Parts: sequence; C-alpha cells; structure tokens
Amino acid sequence: MANQTGKTSQAQERLSQVSSHLSGPSSGKKGRPALLEKHGDDVVVTCALRTAITKGGKGGFKDTASADLLVGALKALISRSGIDPSLVEDIAVGTVLAPGGGATEFRAAALAAGFPVTASVKGLNRQCSSGLQACVDIANAIKSGMIEIGIGAGAESMSTQYGPQAVTEFSELLESHKEAANCKVPMGVLSEAMAKQKGIPRKDQDAFAASSFQKAVAAQKAGLFDEEIAPLEVKYTDPKTDEEKTITVSRDDGVREGITAESLAKIRPAFSKDGSIHAGNASQISDGAAAVLLMKRSTALRLNQPILGKFVQASVVGVPPLMMGVGPAAAIPVVLQKTGLDKKDVDIWEINEAFASQCLYCIKELGIDEKKINPKGGAIAFGHPLGVTGARQVSTLLYELRRRGERVGVTSMCIGTGMGMAAVWVAE
Repeated sequence: MANQTGKTSQAQERLSQVSSHLSGPSSGKKGRPALLEKHGDDVVVTCALRTAITKGGKGGFKDTASADLLVGALKALISRSGIDPSLVEDIAVGTVLAPGGGATEFRAAALAAGFPVTASVKGLNRQCSSGLQACVDIANAIKSGMIEIGIGAGAESMSTQYGPQAVTEFSELLESHKEAANCKVPMGVLSEAMAKQKGIPRKDQDAFAASSFQKAVAAQKAGLFDEEIAPLEVKYTDPKTDEEKTITVSRDDGVREGITAESLAKIRPAFSKDGSIHAGNASQISDGAAAVLLMKRSTALRLNQPILGKFVQASVVGVPPLMMGVGPAAAIPVVLQKTGLDKKDVDIWEINEAFASQCLYCIKELGIDEKKINPKGGAIAFGHPLGVTGARQVSTLLYELRRRGERVGVTSMCIGTGMGMAAVWVAE
C-alpha cells in the first residue's frame, strides 16, 4: 500500500529532483521535446484500468448493471493504486444509455466502492466520447485548482439499456430543422451513406476489420491486456439452463480467432442490400467499465504514487451530423496544433473503430501510418461500450507505449450527432 500520510523521504527526494520544474513548463514551448519534459503541475495518470469488455446480450456481463460494473472498476482502482479514498474529491463517469445520465446510481456506486461521502460524483454524456470527456473534465478541474485528485471513468451496460428506448423522440421544432433532424439518423445508416460518398470499398473495410481481430487475438494470447484488465466477479444466468452462477470475467469475450477478410466478405450487409457495412466490420455492442486516476505530478510524488503517464491536451469539434464518422479527422489536427506536434511525433494512435469505413477514411484523410493504429486491435474486435471507450483507451494506450518504450500517443473517436474528440497522452 502506498504511503498516503505525508512526504516520505523517497517522495521528498523525487520532489527535489524535479524542483526546478515546479513552476510549470516554459511559456510558449510546444512540440515533442517540450511534451517529454516533466513539471510539477503536469496532470498525470497514476492508475488506469478497465474491466473486460463482453458481448452485449450474451457475454459475461449480460446480467450486470452498469453501476455494478463501475463499482468493480472503482474498487480495483483503489486496490491497485493504494490511494486513500478520502483524498479523491471528484469522480466523473461517462455513460450514454443510463437513465438520468446515471447521476443517482453512479453516486451510489462510488459509495459502494469505498469512497466516503465527501467524494463528489457526476455522470456525463457526450455520446461515444463520454469516457474521454470524463477524464478531460477531471484533468481540467485539477489544472484550474478546483480539485487536487479525481477519477475519470466510464460505465455502460448495452445488454440492459440499449434499444429503441435509447433514442428520444424529437419535437416538431427539431424535426422541422433539417440539420437538427439529421442528429437522430441511426449511425449505421449514415455510416453506410458516408462509405458510399467517400468511396470506401467493402473489400478495404473487411480487410481492416479482419486485421483488428487478428491483432486483438495476438495481443490477448500474449497477455498484453492483462495489466489493464481488472477481473470482476459477477452473477450470470446460463441461457441454456436458467441456472444463476457466479463467474469471474477477466477476458474480452468478443475477440474471435480465425477471422479473415474472406470470411467477413460472406456476411450480408446490415443497412442496405448493396451496402458495405455489416456486423463483422463495425464495433460490437458491449458491456464494461473503466477508470483513470488523475492528479498533479507534485501530488503524485508527495503521495508516492507511481506515474503511468500524463494528460497533455484535448480537442472537441463539431461536424455535420450525417458525416459524424469524419470526427477524428477533424479533431486530431486541432489537438496536434494545440500541442505543436506533427503526425510523425506520435508513436501510437488509438482511434475508435466505430465502423471500419469511418476509421479507414480518417486514417487516409490524415495520412497516418496504419501500422501505428490500434496495435492491439480495436472496437471491431473487442467492443465499444459507448460511454466507456474513451476511458478504456487510456489504459490500452499507456500500457502499450510503456511496453514498447515509446512515449507519445493520441486517443480519438467519432461522436454520434456529428462531433469528434481527440487527446494527447505521454507515457512514462
């Protein structure tokens, strides 16, 4: 258990090593060299983890509420980090489907996980970027001095809360405005239209999707997800026998071996007879949770917290609702400009695979080396619990950067209704 009671001699020594930087980065300095510098007021990640991601309606978490998944992730975060729960001032939880934005049950989940009543909690919804937005909100609160220590998280049970009821009926006022009405067009439908408009052939989509599965299988076999996954014990009703069991879920159960571009080519299109998008080249409906512990570097050193990496900057932009898939191509250049980074400065890109078509378009539009994209696979292979992905990407990215001895990474995703978000992270 890390020492949480004051400055240990080790922490004092580490603090003195960076004392010349405690005033913060030099004004106006940007680019990779500046990002690699260490400063006392950096917002750092001292623990990042997730549950396994399981198949909606049939996987290991099919009978587990999103708040219960959150409890598991938060308990694991306390255990792994050794943080004194009373030091955590705010917890932001991204979610898309939870009724009431999860406000009530997520507050209850934090209490059940072991946080005292002094820890505040909020649920937030920015569609597919909700988990990232939660992390960014906490990072910005730390930067501003509003809080000292916080958690950005995500929780989603698509098994229990996904379906027609997740789409709100529009008023006449919204329906009468063309662009506003476009916000409720199903993402599969608009992604199919985008694939046709941007000329992304099915052959390329299937090849990209097959590669995602193959990378995920290789990563899973090599144990590359083990560091980031916190095993979770849950109740599970066997669909064949109706017997309720207690099981431990520790692996992403959507990852499948033997997937090839040729096998995917046999699947029928999902949204139009002559379409290119189907269940095999789109993200899986999934359940899961993730959590990221953030604080200033000076605080981490004082508390003897290990530093996994740091948050640098984020961007969020709007795009036409019918072209929501281009979101990363719009958001990534903005965050690169804000940090002075060039594309070649980035070692790993974690770009959410909502659909192979939109991910491929963004890769080509940005001119990114495809070998640097999602090296352990992505949402096509192991799923996209909507409010979780943005927080999940943090552990996936930082552990892989550290394993490779690389430093700079970017997480990004398209966002339903037409937006994109991106963030820059540095591993240590």
